[in-house]
Amino acid sequence: MSKWLLPEHLADILPAEARRIEELRRDLLDLYRTHGFELVAPPLVEYLDSLLSGTGSDLNLRTCKLVDQLSGRTLGVRADITPQVSRIDAHLLNRPGVTRLCYCGTVLHARPADLLSDRELLQIGAEVFGHDGVEADIQIIQLALESVQRAGVRNARIDLNHPGVFRALVNADPALAEVDAELSDMLASKDVSGISRLCATLNDVRPDTVQALVAMPRLYGGVAMLDQALQVLPRLPAVLKAVNDLKALVAALPDYEFSIDLADAGAGYAYHSGVVFSIYAQGWHDALVRGGRYDGVGKVFGRSRPATGFSLDLRKLSAGLGAPPLTRAIQAPWGTQSALVQAIRSLRDAGEIVVQVLPGQPHSLDEFQVDRELVQQDGQWVIRAIPGAH
Repeated sequence: MSKWLLPEHLADILPAEARRIEELRRDLLDLYRTHGFELVAPPLVEYLDSLLSGTGSDLNLRTCKLVDQLSGRTLGVRADITPQVSRIDAHLLNRPGVTRLCYCGTVLHARPADLLSDRELLQIGAEVFGHDGVEADIQIIQLALESVQRAGVRNARIDLNHPGVFRALVNADPALAEVDAELSDMLASKDVSGISRLCATLNDVRPDTVQALVAMPRLYGGVAMLDQALQVLPRLPAVLKAVNDLKALVAALPDYEFSIDLADAGAGYAYHSGVVFSIYAQGWHDALVRGGRYDGVGKVFGRSRPATGFSLDLRKLSAGLGAPPLTRAIQAPWGTQSALVQAIRSLRDAGEIVVQVLPGQPHSLDEFQVDRELVQQDGQWVIRAIPGAH
C-alpha cells in the first residue's frame, strides 16, 4: 500500500472546498450567536465511560477506542459532540433556567453510516437546555432550517417522529418491558406480522396495547395523519402530549413540507425522548440535519435537564452544493520596494486578495480567479485588468 493512501471512508479536503467549509462554519456560528447561543469547545478525546454516559448502544458502536498512556484507562474519540455539550451544561456551567450552547468540531466514526458516507465529520450544532416545552423544539427546528437556507439549500423537507408514543405504550404495559428494543426495531421496519407474533408470546399483554402496536406502522404520512393517530391510539397522557406537540410544531412552521412517522423511533431510541426530526433536500442521499429532544442525558453528570438540539456535517453540506465559485484576485510582481509593499498592504487591508508571484515561478491556484494585476505606470502602482482573464 502506498504510504500516502488514506484509510477507507477518509478524505482530504482540497483548497476551494476547504475554504467554503470554513466560510460555512464562520457564517453559521455567527448566526447562532445572533440567536443567543454561546460557543463551547469540548475535547476530541474523553474517558469512554464519560463520553458514552446516558447514550444508546449505537453511539458505543460508532466510537473508536484507545488506551490512555497516562492513566491506563480506556479513551474514546468522540463520535458525537451532543453528549459532551450536555455534560458541560449539567456539570460545568450548572446554570439555572435556559442555556443555549453551540459548537463545531471534528468527530470520528469507527464505521461509516453507509457506503456513501465519510467516517470523519465536521459537526456543527446548537442545543437548548432547561425548557421542556415544545417551544424549544420549534426554536431549534427554525434555527436548523435557517442554517441550511443560509448555505443555499432550497425546498427542504422535514421528517418528524416521536419515540414518546412508543415509550408511553411500554410504560403502561409491564408485559412489554423485556421486548421493547425488539418491538422498536419491528415498528421501524413496519413488520406488522412480526409484532403480532411477538405479542402472542407474551403473558398478560393488554389487548389495547397490541391493537396500538399493530396500528402504529400505518401511522405515517402528512399532517392529517395526526388526527387519525388520536383515534386509534390509547388515550394515555404521554401519547396525547406527543401528538399535540407534533401538531403545535407543524402549525408553527406553515411554510414547510412535513412527513410524520410515529412508528420510527429512530436509531437512538435510548437517546431521544421527545420530538425527533430530520431535514432532507434534493442533492443529498441522506438526512442533511438530524436533531430532537433528549431530556435527562445530563442526569449521569449530576443534573437531569430538558434538552433539545440539532447537528449537521459541514463537509456533507458543502459537498452537495456544487462547485464553489472562484474568488477574484490580483496578481502582483515580486519586489521589496517600499512603494510596492505599501501598495500590496493597502489592497489587502481593503479586503482584496493579492498573490505576489515569486521570481521565475508561475502560480497554480484552484481557489482564485486572477483577473487583475498590479503594475507600475508613471512611477505609480495601479491595478489593471488582465486581458482574456474570466
